[in-house]
Order: sequence, then C-alpha cells, then structure tokens
Amino acid sequence: MRVDLFDFELPDELIARRPAAPRGSARLLVVDDNGPRDRRFLDLPDLLAPGDVLVLNDTRVIPGRLAGVREAERGTAKIEATLLRELASTENGGEWAALVRPARRLRAGDSVRFGGGALSAKVVERMPGGEARLSFALPRDEMLAALDAHGRMPIPPYLGRAADARDAADYQTVFARRPGAAAAPTASLHMTGELMSRLRERGVELAYVTLHVGAGTFRPVAAADTDDHEMEAEWGEIPRAAASLIERRRSEGGRVAALGTTSLRLLESAARDDGRIEPRAGDTDLFIAPGYRFKAVDVLVTNFHLPRSTLFMLVSAFAGRERMLEAYHRAMGAGYRFYSYGDACFLTRAAGGEGAA
Repeated sequence: MRVDLFDFELPDELIARRPAAPRGSARLLVVDDNGPRDRRFLDLPDLLAPGDVLVLNDTRVIPGRLAGVREAERGTAKIEATLLRELASTENGGEWAALVRPARRLRAGDSVRFGGGALSAKVVERMPGGEARLSFALPRDEMLAALDAHGRMPIPPYLGRAADARDAADYQTVFARRPGAAAAPTASLHMTGELMSRLRERGVELAYVTLHVGAGTFRPVAAADTDDHEMEAEWGEIPRAAASLIERRRSEGGRVAALGTTSLRLLESAARDDGRIEPRAGDTDLFIAPGYRFKAVDVLVTNFHLPRSTLFMLVSAFAGRERMLEAYHRAMGAGYRFYSYGDACFLTRAAGGEGAA
C-alpha cells in the first residue's frame, strides 16, 4: 500500500511533552463496532472481561544516552552515543550497536570515553545509518550499573528536549524487569500497581513477555510503498509459563489482549496459523500493515502514533485504516494527547481478522 495513505496532520500542541499525572489518569478512546467513545485508562478493568488475559511487555529501558569524547591520534572530539541493542555479551565485556552523532568523527579502532572515563569503549566498526558497533570491557551487570550512574533516558526525539530526572521514572513502566530496551513500551506507562490489582480482581490474568524495543520504532518510513519497508530486528521472549497461561485462557473462551504494539508483534511472531502461542526466544522483524491476518490477538491497548509510521500502519491493520483515521481525527478534535507520553486507545480487531484497507 502507498505510505501516504497513512498520513494525517497533527497540531504540535497535541504532542504530550510530559505524561498525565498521576500515572494512570490518561484518557482512553475506545474504538470498536459500537463506534468511538471516551473513557479513562483507569476504566480498563471494565472493558476487559473475566477470563481475558492481558499481555504485558516487561522490558526495562536502559539509560543508554551517553556523552563521550573520542580519543585518537588525529585528536579528540565530542560525540553522543545512544545504545540501541546488545549484540554480544561475555564475562569480560560486550558489544552494542549505538546511534552516534556525529558518526563521521568515529573510525574503527578509536577509543571513546563516556561519563568522564567511568565507561570506555572501542569502535569495532561504523555501520550504515549513523550507527557504530562499540565494544565495552565490562561484564553486563557492571555495564548496566555504569549506565544507571552516567547515562540519560533515551526519550523520543520529537519531545524536543533533553531527558531530566523526571523522565527516569516517567519513561519506565512500573513492572519493568529485564533491561535492554532503547525505548519504552509506551502504552504500559499508564499502568499502576493498583490498576493491576483491579484487573486481577476482575478475573483478568496478566502474562509477561519481553521485547527489547529498539529505536527503529521512531524512525520514519522512507519507502513510498509498505511492501518496500524493512523492519529492524528486535529481541524478544515468550516464556513457557506465559504461553501456557495464554493458551489456557484462549481454550476457555477468553480474549487475548495486548498492552502495546510491542506485545502484539511478539505474540503474532510466535503464533501458529491456528492462533496457538508457542514459547520462543529470538529476534523478530515482523512488519504488520493492512492485509496482515492476525492469528492470536483480539484486543489492543496502545497510544496514539505518528503519521506514516509503522505503528499507525499496525493499528490500521488491526482495526481498519478508515476507522483509525476517523478515530484519530475525533481524538484531535477532542484534545487527546499524542505519542509516547500521551493518551491511549482501546481497539478491538476488525471483523474477519484482517485490517481493512
């Protein structure tokens, strides 16, 4: 499909610069066969039924944005690196793919000091798209501790500001457990411990999976047609316990609800043609656009996404492009807040299992 079919104009003042406070107080637009209607995220237990299972992504965002100094025979230079993805890990250190600015200042073999020297790396190679492969001589636990001490949260670039102390808490879910993400699973930022308790009291079970969200989630689609776009791979895992819980609830007639597009993509990557969820661990580069046949997920809770983005294409596939464009225009007229720190949607799958074009 043409990428321009997923375009829309969004007023800048509707981009949320900070999350709703207190956590969980965001608005929620319900989009289903009964037409769009306004609710609050705190109403989520009322929208799910006893016997449903809600799937959450327990990835933890690493504070991987680092200010550094390149050291080489040709001199020193300031750079900024944002760690995107762990490529290899040993007891003596690890390698990471990083977005580096300006990338032209780095060459293979250069040394880079971060955090005033607390963290050092060697440049293994420069890669396309302004990325570099960096080798750190610290075991993973020490590396993560150094990032906590010297890194900043990699908040989305469209916020137009540097991360601060508030973002360290705001841009992390309350159930984040497994560090490795370069971006937050943003729909999950609305969740609170109290809301999770209410869901369980309602008879909705919670299943935890992991998808380490990469920076590709924010990158624009450069291709003119969706067939020509390639997704960046992200590592994920569906543990056997989560797969078993999902299958048990499905067999009893419950719905599978994904909290966020990251949970949905991972579930669909692991689903068999009959919808059965298999345990899995490994990369996924699944790109979902209208015409995709959903196998496993019945309900999606997600934030409002960028125009022409892979995420807006995904929700269009799930609920129907025309229905989502109508819902987004309704949300804009009603003053809903957009993007990572914005409000959310509750979507049911389009009839027939395929998003309408």
